[in-house]
Amino acid sequence: MKSIQYSIVDVFAQRKYTGNQLAVFKDAGRLSDKEMQQMAKEINFSETTFITSASPQKGEYDVRIFTPNEEVPFAGHPTLGTAYVIREELEERDTEELTLHYKAGPTPVTYDEQKDVLWMTQGQPTFGKVLDKKQVADVLNLDETYIDMRFPVQEVSTGLPVILVPLTSLEAAKEIHVDKEKYFKLIENMEAKAIMVFSPETYHQDHHVNVRDFADYYGVPEDAATGSANGCLAAYLVKYGYFNQQAIDICVEQGYEIGRPSLLYVKASYDGEAFHIKVGGKVEMIARGEWIL
Repeated sequence: MKSIQYSIVDVFAQRKYTGNQLAVFKDAGRLSDKEMQQMAKEINFSETTFITSASPQKGEYDVRIFTPNEEVPFAGHPTLGTAYVIREELEERDTEELTLHYKAGPTPVTYDEQKDVLWMTQGQPTFGKVLDKKQVADVLNLDETYIDMRFPVQEVSTGLPVILVPLTSLEAAKEIHVDKEKYFKLIENMEAKAIMVFSPETYHQDHHVNVRDFADYYGVPEDAATGSANGCLAAYLVKYGYFNQQAIDICVEQGYEIGRPSLLYVKASYDGEAFHIKVGGKVEMIARGEWIL
């Protein structure tokens, strides 16, 4: 009987059973695209990763990411979770640097032993279409006054595009109920398929921003922790001077509204020529198992 080994981890976790769940399949190069998609659908986490090849002496690995509905070229919590599994099970535990190769390109990951945090470096952001605030408010079932008029509603990408929506308060974030019909109509002709809202008010005073991420297109009504979108948010916050600074080092909370509290560490700066974006978090090992093929 053929089988394949896998691990389950919680990413951007504050403790076990928090953060965003991830399944990581090792030695997955023998699997077909169809098998990977079926396995991701069966697991039904927001994402599942497959390590398809490796050059262990260089610390470089080819990885593919699948949501329950389709493959994506890059994602954040799968990057940190997969790097953690590689470090724990495929490399030496003192490995401090890895590079994961995706369809969107290579993503470096570093390990900060002092803080027990994994950091990924994200690519240069692109700032795309600015959307009509009233239309987006309708999608979210919000009064338009809940959207912060000082900043744009905009598509941003560091590898996986997202629509960023600035809110005025935590109350506004709690009020959201996505109208699926209007949501799918909004994203029909857009590169970005997910919507991330963010508020300067938080559940905990030590945190700087509260976010929620809605991605029904990928089979994820709401994501518990979204590393890629938080990298986009970091670039946005710097570009538009949200904190009146050209460099930020903040804690972002996510997932509280769906019972999966997550904490993301976000750093970004702009030096006049390029953005420098890092998103970090802690990872908890939950389970290891054997998948029957």
